[in-house]
Amino acid sequence: MSGDLDGTGLDGTATERAVRRDGAVRAAVEQGLLGPDVPIVGLLDVAGIRESAAALRAAFDAVTAPGTPVLHAFAVKATPLVPVLRLLHEEGIGVEVASPGELALARAAGVPADRTVLDSPAKTPAELREALELGIAVNADNPQELERLDALVKAAPDTASPLGIRVNPQVGGGSIEALSTATATSKFGVALRDEGAREWVVRAYLDRPWLTRLHTHTGSQGIPLTLMAEGVAASYALAEEINERAGRQQVDTLDIGGGLPVNFGSDEESPTYAEYARVLREAVPGLFDGRYGLVTEFGRSLLAKHGTVVARVEYAKSAGGRPVAVTHAGVQVATRTVYAPGAWPLRIAAYDGKGLPKEGPDVVQDVAGPACFAGDLLAVGRAMPLLAQGDYAAALDTGAYYFAHHYAYNSLARPGVYGFVSDGGGGVSFATVREEQRVEEIVAEAGGGHADALTVAVRRGGAGRS
Repeated sequence: MSGDLDGTGLDGTATERAVRRDGAVRAAVEQGLLGPDVPIVGLLDVAGIRESAAALRAAFDAVTAPGTPVLHAFAVKATPLVPVLRLLHEEGIGVEVASPGELALARAAGVPADRTVLDSPAKTPAELREALELGIAVNADNPQELERLDALVKAAPDTASPLGIRVNPQVGGGSIEALSTATATSKFGVALRDEGAREWVVRAYLDRPWLTRLHTHTGSQGIPLTLMAEGVAASYALAEEINERAGRQQVDTLDIGGGLPVNFGSDEESPTYAEYARVLREAVPGLFDGRYGLVTEFGRSLLAKHGTVVARVEYAKSAGGRPVAVTHAGVQVATRTVYAPGAWPLRIAAYDGKGLPKEGPDVVQDVAGPACFAGDLLAVGRAMPLLAQGDYAAALDTGAYYFAHHYAYNSLARPGVYGFVSDGGGGVSFATVREEQRVEEIVAEAGGGHADALTVAVRRGGAGRS
């Protein structure tokens, strides 16, 4: 595959995924989903998503005592698209939501309340009240939020919502500071190693028999598996202490978060869910002996490998002796890569005007986006077959945190997103996941229905002054 960062060889599953992707790009061009008038789309590999969901379930089933209740909840923030949530729900995956919008998406997808977890560091009273009315699990982030829950539980003692507290084990960060949630000063959860904090958490449980869950989240991109396991171990030890002091199994479920890192350097899925489950079993064997129910909250690792942004090369030029392919994919769909390329490099695959993998010698070139600032670059100095006008550049591994998280720089439209299924004989069928944004919608979102609001306000203000 041209454009790999490290040239790693592929196993069978990765090869099949690459073949499906190539077929989908070709079919998208042939079927008119891509072309001069539709220069950018997002593609989602339905079979790949199903494979990841199955791998997650199998990995934890292999290490967990039979009969243990396990909820794998997809972190909606990773790919907030209703059809994706519905597909995962059919594959046995619930949802973890962190806003009223994400909860609305989950409900629109048909995910039931008992397979929904609400996490957020800034829940309003209305959000908490709705969650308890619906029976959604809630992890309180801090003492003030717990006080709000005290009042709500008193008013509705029969709520079906499982309730717990999120703790920060303060075990340290990874290679991407902005994504490290278990540092000493992280904004998330109760800082467990701060003076008096551990005793406060234990006492909070002893005083509230309805607190039955304990939540932590250490993982994210750039976090090694051993550090993730260390965070889970700290939470497990705290649960054991709470239960010992309570004299009963008060904490019955551990929510261990998600955050399995993704390999963006090749088509290989590494690390795997099975590898992480084995690391957890070695580090925290009691986690899987059946005494605790488990909740996970994986996001990026379920979707990243199964999404591709494909953009037409509008112009091919040269600057300073280096070729530059100007495409329709940039900061609006790959915000993290454009603003933090060192932390979020993407592989770029070259396709010709027919959507076929492009052949030819590697040429060092830049791949630029359409936004009006110099740093709008998907790749800098990347060696791949030379992109020409009318070719296509595909940003790989973009199924999470990319085309579903539009950044409206220059009022660029959100691209259409399509799921695809291959029939094994070279045929590909597509289903619309999200339609391309129309310019009329852009105008409406920009206050087009209130065009006179400020000028009228100025006139009224002037008329009112004496």
